Amino acid sequence: MTPSSIRRRPRRTTAHISVRVAHALLGGVIAILWLVWPELTASSSGDRPAALAPTAPARSAAAQEEETSTADLVLPLVALGTAAVLAAYTYVRRTRRTRTRTTPGGPTSATPPAPSHPLTPLDEQSQALLVEADDCVRASREELAAAEATSTPRAMKPFAQAVREAEWELSAAFAMRQRYDEGVPAEASARRQALAGIVGRCTEAGRRLDAQAAGFDAVRGLERDIRSALEAAEVRFREVAGRTSAAESALAELGRRYASTASAPVVGFVEQAKDRLVFTTVHLNQARQAADANDPGLAAAHLRAAEGAIAQGATFETAVERLAGELSTAEKLTGAALTGAEAEIAGARQRMAGAEAEAEVAGARQRTTGPAGGAQTSPAARIPVGELKSRIMHADAVLAGVRETLTGGPYDPLDALRRVVRAVAPVAAGWAGVLPVAGELVARSTTAGAADFVATHRGAVGAEARTRLATARRLLTEAPLTADALARTALHLAEQDVRMHGTSAPATTPHSTGVGGALLGGILLAGDSTTGPPTSFGGPGTRARRNFPLS
Repeated sequence: MTPSSIRRRPRRTTAHISVRVAHALLGGVIAILWLVWPELTASSSGDRPAALAPTAPARSAAAQEEETSTADLVLPLVALGTAAVLAAYTYVRRTRRTRTRTTPGGPTSATPPAPSHPLTPLDEQSQALLVEADDCVRASREELAAAEATSTPRAMKPFAQAVREAEWELSAAFAMRQRYDEGVPAEASARRQALAGIVGRCTEAGRRLDAQAAGFDAVRGLERDIRSALEAAEVRFREVAGRTSAAESALAELGRRYASTASAPVVGFVEQAKDRLVFTTVHLNQARQAADANDPGLAAAHLRAAEGAIAQGATFETAVERLAGELSTAEKLTGAALTGAEAEIAGARQRMAGAEAEAEVAGARQRTTGPAGGAQTSPAARIPVGELKSRIMHADAVLAGVRETLTGGPYDPLDALRRVVRAVAPVAAGWAGVLPVAGELVARSTTAGAADFVATHRGAVGAEARTRLATARRLLTEAPLTADALARTALHLAEQDVRMHGTSAPATTPHSTGVGGALLGGILLAGDSTTGPPTSFGGPGTRARRNFPLS
């Protein structure tokens, strides 16, 4: 069998060899001409027979010597110039080939290798299935919560178990995708297997939900008794609508009390909550009309759409309330965090002084007993003294900047805590006291904000943002700083997806009905030219089963 390294070798290698052979032959010809030129010159001038000599007057000896010297110099110069041109040409070709080569020995890169062309469809499939499975789990969780309002926990237990199992499969798929995006594994066949594993996990998550969809419908019985579910939805709708003004006041207070960056994650949330409630009003009314017209299937579809909008309206309002509480807590914690940070820096200075003293003792020992080797490091954290010193200087500068921010007017308490914790973490000997509390508060706030945004804009958010969010959730306790960074990345990617997607509804739908927001939030599935059905409990095969015209 032909080795894979030979199979992957570009076909143009043969052409490169031919060009090199031609260059070598040309160089050889020039060298031979250079060697035989004196003989050719001699035979064509003074060594010719006298009968063939010209009758013109003989030239002076000086002129002949000058012509001979000029002739002797011309060809070597031409040969040198030709050789220089060939060398430059060869160098340029070799440089270009080195930059773009794919054979072993080329320049290495820290980024993971890009998958070959046959992997691209599988990669796209894995991302699409991640998004689809995540949407199915979210929609199933929403309808399960609505069903629990009119059913007993015992009746809902098998369906809650199915959702948990699907969540477990999806979490494993997201973990595999995160490692894949980080370049693990690196070998092409192993990466193909990783993508296949992601596809398998997502498929299994959807299968578990699909298997319980019919049983869920039978237990909930919307088509059998829509009235009680409608009453429960209307009660929930009034609760969420009653919180709108409070959320609006809280958001306005955040704008007055803190810097604009503090409330940036929830700007526009109140307006979007109102948009979802407008959509809810329309579809609750239509569900009532369909129930009165003895059309239980259409009534159930409208009710499910309204339940999804109620859940997202509540999410928007809860996000504003939660952020207000987190900012208040962070504001109270900032002073203690600065004090704790100063104590950590003082401890780092002591370790640095101890390391320098040890270095002096070691230097004196070397002068008497010979070199002992080893780097000059801090004994506690084993950080080189020079690096520890630069970290301390950076932490001092950050703390000074935070103190200036606190005295300069309205500020962002969560961002201040983030700056303090991130600056001091590299010099801290351990992770105890108030700083871990501050770091976890920041990470939980960022992760919750990203989760709220993805949940309420999932009709446009892609796989990468969801993967970073899932990883941030998994690392909240064990690595809060990493979780915070991943959650911020997830939010940025999700916002970028929404901007690229847009929020427009079909042209045939009135803008005032809130359909655009429902499509953006994934409450309604998008159709070709009109809105699709509402999402329901179930996997990819059953979530769109309530396929009734809702426009």
